[in-house]
Amino acid sequence: MDFFAELLRSFRPVGFEFPALLWLLLLIPLLIALYVFAMSRKNRKGMRYTNTSMLSRVLGKQSQWRRHLAFALALLSLVTLTIAFAKPLGEALVPRERATIVVVIDVSQSMQAADVEPTRLEAAQAAATEFVDSLPDKYNVSLVSMAGSTKIIVPPTTDHGAVKRGIATLELADSTAIGDGIATAMQALEAAPQDPNDPDADIPGAIVLLSDGENNTGQAPMQEANAAGERGVPVYTIAYGTENGYVDLDGERFVVAVNHDQMREIAEVSKGQYFAAATADELKVVYADIGSSVGYVTRFQEITARFAGLGLVFAVVASLGAVSMAVRWP
Repeated sequence: MDFFAELLRSFRPVGFEFPALLWLLLLIPLLIALYVFAMSRKNRKGMRYTNTSMLSRVLGKQSQWRRHLAFALALLSLVTLTIAFAKPLGEALVPRERATIVVVIDVSQSMQAADVEPTRLEAAQAAATEFVDSLPDKYNVSLVSMAGSTKIIVPPTTDHGAVKRGIATLELADSTAIGDGIATAMQALEAAPQDPNDPDADIPGAIVLLSDGENNTGQAPMQEANAAGERGVPVYTIAYGTENGYVDLDGERFVVAVNHDQMREIAEVSKGQYFAAATADELKVVYADIGSSVGYVTRFQEITARFAGLGLVFAVVASLGAVSMAVRWP
């Protein structure tokens, strides 16, 4: 079903370079009317002959459905070729040449919860490493650790190996400062190197924020999320963990449920996207979805060839149908 849905989307024009040519499609109803009229006259003429058995031996038995099908295919060919003539435009996902992605990972004590095996942090490290591997080589990637204090572990770089090594060194710390994490990510974006071939180019940036807890120190998350959104930097939030997670600290057990509402609001305010993941596999899927979002941009491109090819197919099949009616098979 996904294949056919994608196929239909690929033939869905969102505009035309020469839309006035679509007026030619008004000829289709006229051709249908002429065809119906011609068929009705043919049937009336056939009524003049009484010896139909001898007529069938002379002309051969005619297949009405084959004639109708050939005409319908010819019309479809005319429709698709007319659309191609108008040069349709379609939406296409085009890979970005460059971008800067800041990966912010929560390393607060709640990330040692084992509701996601082996622990939330270890599973997050593995998924984040795969995410960095999936990004284009020209992307600048930065890593920020977030607990009570935040730190740029790796500044923006195209050396993705350095980012993966930084992910492997992450260690647990106290408290959670989500607002500070967003602010530090914005600082990392400012340090991103420009395109050497086009220093004045505006390189898009995005923040990918993974957290399992609730902000309990530092700057207000919504204020920082709003600031990021105003600067055109979306924050993709991942609410990670289950409602049953817990940690044991100083002989006391603490339930560390995920604050989904807070993570969702951060994404909305910054014009990003919110995701939830309760397992390691789900987290990998989320990172893959984010990679598709930040790695591509929607652009318009001409899809004339698709309609021209489809029109040619209809024309060939219609021609074969006409030939089969003209030939009397043994």
